[in-house]
Amino acid sequence: MRLLLVEDDARIAQPTVEALREAGYAVTWAQTGPEGLEQAALGEYPLVILDVMLPGMDGFAVARELREQGVESAILFLTARGELSDRVEGLDLGGDAYLVKPFAVPELLATLRALSRRERGSGAPRVAFAQGRGTLDTVARTVTWDGAEVAVTGREYALLEVLSQSPERWFTREDLIDRVWGPEFDGEARIVDVYVRYVRRKLAPEAITSERGRGYRVER
Repeated sequence: MRLLLVEDDARIAQPTVEALREAGYAVTWAQTGPEGLEQAALGEYPLVILDVMLPGMDGFAVARELREQGVESAILFLTARGELSDRVEGLDLGGDAYLVKPFAVPELLATLRALSRRERGSGAPRVAFAQGRGTLDTVARTVTWDGAEVAVTGREYALLEVLSQSPERWFTREDLIDRVWGPEFDGEARIVDVYVRYVRRKLAPEAITSERGRGYRVER
């Protein structure tokens, strides 16, 4: 799942981005209110984590503008301002949840899972791939292969999710780096090959198809 974090404090944002990516989220980080509004208004993020105290435009103003534009992304306000009046204002402006700093990563991840379930309904949507041998539960974030659940890491799940949501499409290493590791990743692109091998070992060699010069894909 793609997620937008709008937070100007790098001391908070950087470890949060790292933890979210390890959990399998594809995260974009914006550092100002106007930048966050511009990104969120694209409508490409089911979840937006929005700090209240932002330079250029505060989080409440961003949320108000997004709702006026018809953007329906779930909004989680993240702030040191925990007074009741602030929480009420944020929720009245169209926010879906409120998390007060300092927070623990497990608490943040649990809140995001709850928002995902709320957005997608009580039934767990499933995405099939590899001619139906593989299935992703996009709420529980689990993988099933030939009817049996297989333990995967957050990064392995994110790789499968990107591929399975656009079956038959070829993804280059750069495509997958951008969606799974994020545009700020500055490591070797061959990390994609490594994770593809991990997934194939856990599922089957045919779970992910590769072709020289084209990249990787999964079958419908």
